[in-house]
Amino acid sequence: PHSRVCLTSDDQDDPLSSYINANYIRGYRGEEKVYIATQGPIVNTVSDFWRMVWQEHSPIIVMITNIEEMNEKCTEYWPEEQITYEGIEITVNRVIQADDYRLRLITLKNGEEIRNLKHYWYTSWPDQKTPDQAPPLLQLVQEVEEAMHCAEDKNAPIIVHCSAGIGRTGCFIATSICCKQWKNEGVVDILRTTCQLRLDRGGMIQTCEQYQFVHHVMSLYEKQITRAAAEE
Repeated sequence: PHSRVCLTSDDQDDPLSSYINANYIRGYRGEEKVYIATQGPIVNTVSDFWRMVWQEHSPIIVMITNIEEMNEKCTEYWPEEQITYEGIEITVNRVIQADDYRLRLITLKNGEEIRNLKHYWYTSWPDQKTPDQAPPLLQLVQEVEEAMHCAEDKNAPIIVHCSAGIGRTGCFIATSICCKQWKNEGVVDILRTTCQLRLDRGGMIQTCEQYQFVHHVMSLYEKQITRAAAEE
């Protein structure tokens, strides 16, 4: 509860109107509210999700789930072209297809205010498992990091979700934090990072395989950095 995202609401009498299944997650060196880990929106939570995106000024959403995996995991909460939720007009301007993810460039409009949003949809990661290869995840983490440097609001949280918002979401955020640690300190502490994540949202990184996979991705990152340094 100490880290949960509270939605601001006009209806003060309804305590549930402030609820969304989402937590603020600390980043590298305990920096506050760097990420928001949340459940994948389902039909009756889509408008709450967009309220949160607007409220938190988030410039980036990372989605790491397919719409269906054995059963429905998440609803398609963005429009083909345009839709309005809770007074927020959502317009998809462009869809860019990369090898392992789809990037949607979205405009949000509420009243007179207009904001830009990048939506990364990473599809090649099965539920409760790990991807076959580490490079695509590492590339996504690096792309998101670069996009954040160019964002209008660099202090707003990146929203990350899978279906429950703990397993694959935890792996993505842990990898992102560990890359920063490696870059700054030349060492990485995956256990400490996982413990920090779990203090902010219970159950982050769900399985042994996912935990091992973060090690695997970091080993690849270390090789990349070492190779780049050797070439300079």
